[in-house]
Amino acid sequence: MTKSRTTLAPLRKVVTVPATPQRAFELFTAEMGAWWPLRTHSVGKDAAAGVAMESRVGGRIVETLADGSTSIWGTLTAWEPPHRVAFTWHPGHEERHATDVEVLFSPAGDQTRVELVHTGWERHPGTEGARREYDTGWDFVLGKYAEGVAG
Repeated sequence: MTKSRTTLAPLRKVVTVPATPQRAFELFTAEMGAWWPLRTHSVGKDAAAGVAMESRVGGRIVETLADGSTSIWGTLTAWEPPHRVAFTWHPGHEERHATDVEVLFSPAGDQTRVELVHTGWERHPGTEGARREYDTGWDFVLGKYAEGVAG
C-alpha cells in the first residue's frame, strides 16, 4: 500500500501598504534587497550581503553572501507588473522541494492591498512543520516590507 501525502491548505497573508500598486510592486520586486530581513530570514544569515529578484519570467531570486557566493531561493513563474508576481520558493533546499508563492497587488483606496499565497507544501521537506514556520515567518517578512514601503 502506498502512503499518500495530504495536501495542506494554501498559506495566505495580507498587508495593506501606503503606496500605489506600481510602487508597491516595484519595492517588493526590484528593491527586495532594501527591505528583506537577511540577518534572520536568509540562507547565509550573518554572512548574507544582499538579495535580488530578476525581473522576468525565468528570472531568479538570488541571495549573495559576503564572500561572493550565491544561493538561489526560487525562479519567477509569472511577471505581470504591477498586479502579480509568482515564483517557486526553495531557499536552503533543492529545487525539487520548491513550493510556490504568488503575490497580488490591488488598489485599496489610496493604498495597495498585497496578498501573498504560498502553496505546494507537499513538496517541502518537513511539510507541516515548514508550513507552521512560514505562517509566522511571512508575517515578519511582510511586516518588514510594509515598513520599507512606509519608510
